[in-house]
Amino acid sequence: MTIPLDHTPFSSPFTGTGSRTGVVISHGFTGSPHGVRDWAGSLADAGFAVRAPLLPGHGTSWQELARIHWRDWHAALDAAYLELAGDCEQVVVAGLSMGGALALRIAATRPVAGAVLVNPGLVIDDPRAPLAGILKFVVKSTPAIANDILKEGIDEGAYPRTPVAAAHELNKMFKDTVRLLPRITAPVRVYRSAVDHVVSDSSMVALRRGLTHAPLEVIRLENSYHVATMDNDAPTIFRGSADFIRSLVAGSTPDPHASQKDTADD
Repeated sequence: MTIPLDHTPFSSPFTGTGSRTGVVISHGFTGSPHGVRDWAGSLADAGFAVRAPLLPGHGTSWQELARIHWRDWHAALDAAYLELAGDCEQVVVAGLSMGGALALRIAATRPVAGAVLVNPGLVIDDPRAPLAGILKFVVKSTPAIANDILKEGIDEGAYPRTPVAAAHELNKMFKDTVRLLPRITAPVRVYRSAVDHVVSDSSMVALRRGLTHAPLEVIRLENSYHVATMDNDAPTIFRGSADFIRSLVAGSTPDPHASQKDTADD
């Protein structure tokens, strides 16, 4: 079944009881809140206040994205964080792909209770990436890697082309985010697909090396590709994210002395 595209931001107020907890979720590069909408909705149904903003240059055209600086993406997610932080006692950051890197930036620069990431990107392996700053004046766009989803009939609604100028900004943002990783102290949970045609294991290597002061738990997804929030393992992500956030609120966080562990989700 094809899901109708909805690029509008997702926002839900806090409706639960007890400690007020907020979750700010970022979508991925060339995508929109459509790719994380069901994830956001599941967390709202679990009683958390949720914000999933539309990042600048997204949900419109790849030509508009080509005009955006990466700091504008960070500023949009940071504004959503600050909105939640003004109402909630604690905020958890979350993100898919590039959104995972943006979530890590918030975790490195703001007080957060934890972070939940799905196939986060931190490294671009393409050998042309260092040249993107020059190539953008010659080649305006390249074919996009979109809909990396194992489940049939699902459209994430990403752009059909990737602007080279935006890829250059993405590469700069990744490098700056890797630099900030040692600042993170809050627990981090990653859902990592066994097969991902967009983000390679180089990003996980960078994450493990950089998180020197934060507990890290990696849960392997066996039945999804890159956009796992819309794939077969989505229920595992949704259920596990809510449980993880509840554990943070309850104070039963992972043991930091066993921070670099991988687990398989049953």
